[in-house]
Amino acid sequence: MLSVVVLISGSGSNLRALLDACQSPLFGAKVRAVGADNPATGLEHAELFGVPTFVVDPGRFETREAWADALLANVQHFEPDLVVLAGFMRILPANFVQALSPNLINTHPSLLPAFPGAHAVRDALSAGAKTTGVTIHVVDEGVDTGPQLAQREVQVEVNDTQSSLHERIKVVERELLVDVVRQIAQQQLQLSV
Repeated sequence: MLSVVVLISGSGSNLRALLDACQSPLFGAKVRAVGADNPATGLEHAELFGVPTFVVDPGRFETREAWADALLANVQHFEPDLVVLAGFMRILPANFVQALSPNLINTHPSLLPAFPGAHAVRDALSAGAKTTGVTIHVVDEGVDTGPQLAQREVQVEVNDTQSSLHERIKVVERELLVDVVRQIAQQQLQLSV
């Protein structure tokens, strides 16, 4: 059984999809804990499923590295085989990434390498992209530069706003994340840097 810790910053829709999928004994993975960098509303999903939660607020630390050390200690307490960044909106320092890579994956709302960073949906619309999508990738020390595990396209519609496009991307993102974690759990997909 693949042991997973999920890190979030917001509403946790990706987390919820993963928690739902883990209810099947055939899925092969179990979420052991959910962490956040703030008292995110998505932590409520974990509580509904009886999954332990923790919050490590970066504002309580003098440096990013000290915050990352505390976050890493919380994550490692649960001895995960895999750590999933599911809407975790912070760039992690090298010490955190090095401790967990390649068993640290992220969801990103674009077809990387196009539109990396925090504003991928806005950037795709600004660039006039006809197609964007979702990428699941291994986290490395760059920003959305790690090895890609899977991608799925989402068409940009003529009347799309940032909100409407992002909502359609989120639907695909949830499906793809569940599929990738299932493949890792069932040893159909190998992680490497």
